[in-house]
Amino acid sequence: AAGIIAEQISLRPRRTTSLRPVRPSKSYLSPTLARIIQANCAPMPKILKSLCDGQTLQNTRTIHSETPMLLSDADTTLILETVRDAARREIMPRFRALSEADINTKSAPDDLVTAADLAAEALITAELGRAFPDALILGEEAVAADPNLRDQLADAEMAIIIDPVDGTWNYARGLALFGVILAVTRYGIPVYGLLYDPVIDDWIVSQEHAVTCYTNARNSRALRLPATPPETKAGGYVPLGSLPDPHRLRVAALWPEIGRLNSLRCACHEFRMLAQGHVDFMLSTRLTPWDHAAGVLVVQQAGGTAKMLDGSAYSAVRRDGYLLSARSADVWSEIQQAFSFLLD
Repeated sequence: AAGIIAEQISLRPRRTTSLRPVRPSKSYLSPTLARIIQANCAPMPKILKSLCDGQTLQNTRTIHSETPMLLSDADTTLILETVRDAARREIMPRFRALSEADINTKSAPDDLVTAADLAAEALITAELGRAFPDALILGEEAVAADPNLRDQLADAEMAIIIDPVDGTWNYARGLALFGVILAVTRYGIPVYGLLYDPVIDDWIVSQEHAVTCYTNARNSRALRLPATPPETKAGGYVPLGSLPDPHRLRVAALWPEIGRLNSLRCACHEFRMLAQGHVDFMLSTRLTPWDHAAGVLVVQQAGGTAKMLDGSAYSAVRRDGYLLSARSADVWSEIQQAFSFLLD
């Protein structure tokens, strides 16, 4: 952690690529955030750190691609600690302490926004805006206020996409099932994904050319989804209430064939459960980049399959269609056949 901090606040010139924003000549870390990073960066075993940094398990040789990596170790540490700081300062102190005045609706009676959403997004946006001055910062609540912001995503060489409190309905009603989602995209393609749980202070993170990793206060471990078929009928998450009315009965009729169908009302934790192999698939509707971009990368880098129900590749720019994520290509194909009527 100390080495990361030293690199981040050093005044010496840093090597950059065409895809990474040029850093200011001065430190962009606030003193408070710098202390938080130094105190809280969890150590990783050397071999696991190699995995999470984009190296192979066999010989720990760095994986190179034709496109330079977008984020350095210092960058990803800053992003993570900014999210943790926002959770400590803005989200958790308000949990189960909101007044009615702190809760408002957006597009529907159950589409909520709270004072915590707004404050956490403002903090993360300000901190990362200083750190990455050339990046597009796209927060869910900012887009709610100005939908045209979303139109810039396709052309953004680097975009940071924030869902400050995913599962706001749960959060507002005192249910401890919510999270923070943050993705970094390159022209709409996810290259970094973070699924953070403020209650437990643990996270699942992934980056292009690196395995997905789970980290808590005690340890870190790589996540790898099993390629073997499920031992029982496949079970997963389906947002039945978000489906068009004509399709709801047909989806409900699949329960005996598929197995257990649930919804957590929180994409962050649904993706986390899938990436850890606790469920077999996840169907997503109403595509929004703050809900899905990070989770898609997390599942893919854990060895799973995540693409549109019609078989096309996912992009954070997409607004229509159904996203299907599964523990393996075989499970994806099985579930895709069952839900193919949604494409009619």
